[in-house]
Amino acid sequence: MNRAEYRKKARRAELFKRFFRLFLVALSAAVTMFVFLRIYAQMTGAPSLAVPKATVFLDEHSQPIGDKFAGERRYWISLQEMSPYLADAIVSVEDQEFYSHHGFDFTRIAAALLKDAKAMRKVEGASTITQQYARNLFLTHDKTWTRKIKEALYAYRMEVFYDKDTILEGYLNTVYFGHGMYGVEAASNYFFGKSAHDLTLAESAMLVGIPKGPSSFSPLVNEKKAVNRQQLILREMEEEHFITKKQKERAATETLVYKNDEWQEKHVTSPFFLDEAWREADTILAKSGRRLEEGGWTIKTTMNTFHQQVAEEVVEQYMPANKLEVAFISMNPASGAITAIVGGKSYKDSTFNRATMAKRQPGSAIKPLLFGGALEEGYTPLTFMKSEHTIFTYDDGRREYEPKNVNGQFANHPISLAQALAISDNIYAVKTIETIGYKPLKKWAKKLGVHMAIQDTPSMALGTAEVTLKELTAAYNQLASTGIERKPTTILSIKDADGNVVYEKDPAKSDKRILPEKETFVLTHMMTGMFDPVFNDYTPSTGLAIRSKQTRPYAGKSGTTNSDQWMLGFSPTLTAGVWNGYDSGETLTHAADKLVTKSIWIDFMEKVHAGQAARPFIPPKGVKAAVIDIETGGIAVSSCTKQRLMYLKEEDIPKRLCTDPDVLEEGPLKQTNDLFPFSWFTGGKD
Repeated sequence: MNRAEYRKKARRAELFKRFFRLFLVALSAAVTMFVFLRIYAQMTGAPSLAVPKATVFLDEHSQPIGDKFAGERRYWISLQEMSPYLADAIVSVEDQEFYSHHGFDFTRIAAALLKDAKAMRKVEGASTITQQYARNLFLTHDKTWTRKIKEALYAYRMEVFYDKDTILEGYLNTVYFGHGMYGVEAASNYFFGKSAHDLTLAESAMLVGIPKGPSSFSPLVNEKKAVNRQQLILREMEEEHFITKKQKERAATETLVYKNDEWQEKHVTSPFFLDEAWREADTILAKSGRRLEEGGWTIKTTMNTFHQQVAEEVVEQYMPANKLEVAFISMNPASGAITAIVGGKSYKDSTFNRATMAKRQPGSAIKPLLFGGALEEGYTPLTFMKSEHTIFTYDDGRREYEPKNVNGQFANHPISLAQALAISDNIYAVKTIETIGYKPLKKWAKKLGVHMAIQDTPSMALGTAEVTLKELTAAYNQLASTGIERKPTTILSIKDADGNVVYEKDPAKSDKRILPEKETFVLTHMMTGMFDPVFNDYTPSTGLAIRSKQTRPYAGKSGTTNSDQWMLGFSPTLTAGVWNGYDSGETLTHAADKLVTKSIWIDFMEKVHAGQAARPFIPPKGVKAAVIDIETGGIAVSSCTKQRLMYLKEEDIPKRLCTDPDVLEEGPLKQTNDLFPFSWFTGGKD
């Protein structure tokens, strides 16, 4: 053997030794890593595969009305309950070695590493189904090596403790399909209106193609790209011998029908109500250290499904095809239970709940709170003041305020508190707040739970401080409850996933009185005047436009600003509030838009009360009825034609007849002379 051959042989021997040493090192590293992973897996144990379950909502009669998820909509079904095409399709396109690897596909990892190295960044995914499942359960979707390492560790633990079918089942139940749908059952119902069990081969291939990029491969987003990916999956299934060529060709030409619109109609039921119940339940559970995100709650709500249905129907009937928006809410005076909510014209277009979240100026709808405070300060329904053009000064005379009535006219003669409320006279209201001050209005607002920024300015009498429809309707609801506290609520009880009751509304009725009983009833009866034409003057009673539909006693008040229309009112058993306006605060200029609010209110009240006996408002002790001549404030006789039955505290019932001389000056006027400047009644000077 010559020297060259010897050297060549020696180099080969050295290279073999080096390779063998490297092999031993690599093998040792692999064994060490395997041992480490095994020890790590055993020490950390099986990762939990639990996912949040649906929270179910029930109505007041314990009937299901909907469900809600903590950000994810999913319905868990077993692998056996799914179409077998789903599992075959997902393995074909996502992880062909799924049933043979131990959580990692090293060939794919090597290819991905090569591409990442060339790009000098993380660009190529090599995740197996197990890794993707781990990411869905425990991690974010950011493309970092830290996340990939964590993903691999979770995947290994899952492979150690769970069999392949369990992992595949979990993946198919957690993967995201876009449109808020997680898992094949939710997605199948959403896209095709059927259970995942009943999916055809073509439907399964279409569905499985979506998770690669829901914003790109959803057939509802980009049908062409979705179909191309479906065809790819069918080819992969054929190559992997899951289907025959004939099956592939038949599925490739099948016409798919999407039924997501039907899903929306079926599942998005009373969404504004459920959103409010969700928020309230979250607050309730937080107080006991629990979280809605746990899932699996059974929440019994106060919803009356009939009320909710009627509310949605009348809103749809009267809302015009323009940008006018709506809010509606109804409540039970006996309990404070919210029975229906409509937060806008279309939940699909806007999830903003205008009934509970929008703060708007209530206009004259605030006057019952002002006049309730006035009754406590010594006013009576027969307190007369002159309604005429008046310029008020405030802020120590540095500022002026010149209120007007809706039609720009004035009575130009004394009118009573009862009439001022019925026709919504603004001059009377501002004179009232100027006389009694701002504290009574603030006091009533606070007692009734109305959070308004009431400033010491005359315009507060006309509702320029903003409030939500929910708060103001709740205030009216406590008038309907005769002044007994009734806090609004949407929740009756909450059970956790194990059936344990974690919250239950106290069934005992609160007897806490927050308003004086007599004044509350007197105010309530005054509020029935908006429907009575006897109060017509320079302007008609504000409820006459809907009086023809009225079949029973209602107490109510409307409110109008340049950009808002309100109507709130109640029977002895139900309260309802309606708001209309533009989200942008545009001026209401169309006459038709201004008619919507009262029409929605009266139709709702009449439909939900249909078939029930008309119930009157029952006066408490110390309040008596008298037939009053509304022009003079005296006891009516036949010669005084503008008569109305009115309720007053016994001590406030007039002693004179309407025909007595100067009855206005010597009767109610005399009673209030010590409260008000005489010029307010006569138009002259003190």
